[in-house]
Amino acid sequence: MRLLFSTLVGSLAVASAAGAQQSLDTSYTRQIRAYTSEPRFNTEFTDHMVDDPRVPSPLDVLGYVPGTPGRLSYNADVNRYFRALAAVSPRVRIFDAGRSDEGREMIAVAIADSATIASLDSYRDITRRLADPRGLSESDARALVARGKPIYYLTGSIHSPETGSPEMLMELAYRLVVEDTPVFRSIRERVITVITPVQELDGRDRMVDVYNYGRAHQGVRPPLVYWGKYTAHDNNRDGMVLSQALTRNMLAQYFFWHPTVQHDLHESVPFLYTSTGTGPYNHAIDAITISEWNELAFQEIKELTKRGLPGVWTHDFYDGWAPNYVMFIANLRGSVGRFYETYTSFGAECDTSRLQRTQTSVEWFRPNPPLDGIRWCIRNNINYQQSGVIVALNYVGENGQRFLENFWTKARRAIDRGRTGRPNLWHLPANQPRRVEAAELVNLLRLQGVEVHRATSAFTAGTMSVAAGDYLVRLDQPYGPLASTLLETQTYRANDPAPYDDTGWTFGALRNVAVHAVADTAALAQAMTLIADDVVVRGDVADGGGRGAILIPATTESNLIVFRYRLKNVPMSAAEDSFSVGERSFSAGTVIVPLSGSAQGSEQAIRDAVASLGLSAVAVRDVPGVAKHDLDLPRIGLVHSWQNTQNEGWVRYAFDHFAIPYTYLSTQQLRDSARLAQLDVLMLPYVSDNARSIVNGQPMAGPPIPWRRTPETPNLGGIDSTADVRPGIGLLGLAALQSWVRAGGVLVTEGGTAAVPVQYGLTPGVDIVEPRQLRVRGSVVRSRVADRRSPIAYGYADTVSVYFNQTPLFQTDTTAERGTEQQRDSAVLAETRRARPRVVLQFGRADSLLVSGLLEGGSEMASRAAILDAQVGRGHIVMFAIRPFWRWETQGSFGFAFNTLLNWNDLATGWPQTQARRPGR
Repeated sequence: MRLLFSTLVGSLAVASAAGAQQSLDTSYTRQIRAYTSEPRFNTEFTDHMVDDPRVPSPLDVLGYVPGTPGRLSYNADVNRYFRALAAVSPRVRIFDAGRSDEGREMIAVAIADSATIASLDSYRDITRRLADPRGLSESDARALVARGKPIYYLTGSIHSPETGSPEMLMELAYRLVVEDTPVFRSIRERVITVITPVQELDGRDRMVDVYNYGRAHQGVRPPLVYWGKYTAHDNNRDGMVLSQALTRNMLAQYFFWHPTVQHDLHESVPFLYTSTGTGPYNHAIDAITISEWNELAFQEIKELTKRGLPGVWTHDFYDGWAPNYVMFIANLRGSVGRFYETYTSFGAECDTSRLQRTQTSVEWFRPNPPLDGIRWCIRNNINYQQSGVIVALNYVGENGQRFLENFWTKARRAIDRGRTGRPNLWHLPANQPRRVEAAELVNLLRLQGVEVHRATSAFTAGTMSVAAGDYLVRLDQPYGPLASTLLETQTYRANDPAPYDDTGWTFGALRNVAVHAVADTAALAQAMTLIADDVVVRGDVADGGGRGAILIPATTESNLIVFRYRLKNVPMSAAEDSFSVGERSFSAGTVIVPLSGSAQGSEQAIRDAVASLGLSAVAVRDVPGVAKHDLDLPRIGLVHSWQNTQNEGWVRYAFDHFAIPYTYLSTQQLRDSARLAQLDVLMLPYVSDNARSIVNGQPMAGPPIPWRRTPETPNLGGIDSTADVRPGIGLLGLAALQSWVRAGGVLVTEGGTAAVPVQYGLTPGVDIVEPRQLRVRGSVVRSRVADRRSPIAYGYADTVSVYFNQTPLFQTDTTAERGTEQQRDSAVLAETRRARPRVVLQFGRADSLLVSGLLEGGSEMASRAAILDAQVGRGHIVMFAIRPFWRWETQGSFGFAFNTLLNWNDLATGWPQTQARRPGR
């Protein structure tokens, strides 16, 4: 076949299906061949380009051929090319697919033959109806299958350093429109191809800036520290919570198209990995879908290997467990979600492959492995991606009715599973302590497309009492398995393959919300009403016998901190102990808002805020006499490094969501004592477990490496900027930070970033130990409140489910020094006692530690501190071993962090006296 095409290229023509000759674009063809490092890294699909004088090629519009070394396209140029294509061809139609967080345009481009494009809405209607077969007879469904066409949705560049897919997709679109060989005609006639060339729009433009800067400065370039506004690599871990604009855009596109296949184009491993995963597979994915993964993968391996491409393989990468990837938008809704990983070097360069033996061995899943030591260019990557996609499009087209029938069958199976399997529905009490968060969980399920009902009247299901108005998620619906995988307990076995990402995510547990599984088919017959709009919880102020104060019980609702900042000029305090007013009991942490002497109109503002934020409050006659302290609002600094902004982005997203004001600064600025003096609390989210790299930064050899907006780099800066990304905190910064804490500041660390204060001696009595046998990979674990008097724990029950991922393991010394006879019971001894760290939250016992996910060797973390408060001078360093703001999933832990902020200058409240236990955990 390759010899045939070489001959045809030599004659400057390609045979069409009708036997006519299509002229070649000789310049384009010559450049494809020049930029492919060896002929064997090409196929007959991609080793040439036909010329159609009516339709512009990428070369015509962009002035270069995709895969040209040193050339990458900005979003605007990519979109400009697709619009130029649509302007002249009836085979192309462009749709608005939303906007990025920073306002960049996302598009969806549909390509098929002109008759199909003219009837596009009718084909979309067919897939929409097949997606929900309730009320659809079998004969009607089969008639729809016979009339329908599979929709194959290709998405590029969700990860910004993976640069090849937008370039490839422009060229693929041109081929699909103009090439007239049998394969391309078949694809146009049988398949609707939809392309979103760039998903992470903001990161793409920044990546092009970084790449271009490096080319202009002898390879010196800044790291791509910011991709999207909030997330970097985690933009492909948002599929469960749908927090980012990118994810919501892609979900909206799914509901617009109901594609048969959604195919995400990634770039990392050599040379082309086509996804099937090692397992364990998430059991919410229909077994038919898993078989389709394998069917498509082996078709691509067979066809591309036949054409001589080395290194096309499957299986031994990724697992298929966590449903947080964007492709799971398809997999959990009966479609086929899949991805490629192709090999690329940085940006648009050529490089030499340096592969491990484990990557080049012959295996059943890799019978024709990648090659070590060869020259690899971005054009090779484009050839591989494009050739694989063409094989897949053609195969899905040839088997289109079968894939559509599978799509319909999987929806039927999901409904039947809810009717006959266990459980049959999920029950969320509407009236629970965190009722706002319960409603937010309902709204998230609805955003996912899951139907949620409310009980019309009270009933009993099994042993569960359901109250009128409670939320019910029936599982006899097409997206029932999706709801269950978010709400159920995950069990990841120790002998399963090593996990690719998180192993546990049970939403009720992570959000500290009561969710009950109901295994009772009779419950499906109970009267219930479908919720048609997002649930809005209205708060209320109950009459407790007067108007002297309003009391807001501590329930750990996140809206409490919103309430405090919204009414920043209204004095408030927190009760330091439990108390009663009449027959009502209130716990420590209850917010007390005095009304006597308040400014005119403030009472109504308080009541309005309580109502709008869904809080529960009580108006009482007198201000309670319980010990209390003022809730002074802190001036917050949110600190990021120039090494990794992934995790602080989730904290920043939470702060922005709840309108918590903060000053955004980098680790480099911590050496500025004057700046620190303007702040009360510093949040230092997880950067890495390596304290030395956080403090020292990057090597200072060579010229400064800026991250800032200039005519040369118009998309950098904005979020933050620096003249040189290399410096870290530095020893001067550590000294300034220590002085600031000792003067009364509060430093909050998250995860492994605790290594900075621990390893540099800022927190006596605390060490971090390395796990030996422990395996707890992104799991939900049980913790218990160790010190109920700490303001950090206000509102929490004795046990709390939290997220933890392997490190850090704190070793704490909480014994007190005896002191000399002269020191005993003196101020010196009291200071010594205060210097011992306070364990606020600790992990549970080994025999009851795991809630959801993977846990092996749990005795290593059992009873260790999950939250530590170290008093340093007049200030505090609060260290979270857990990740309270993890990926917008851990709303149940937000309260620990928000309590720290609200009580920042009263964290010593109830500080423990001498503790008898020996040094240990």
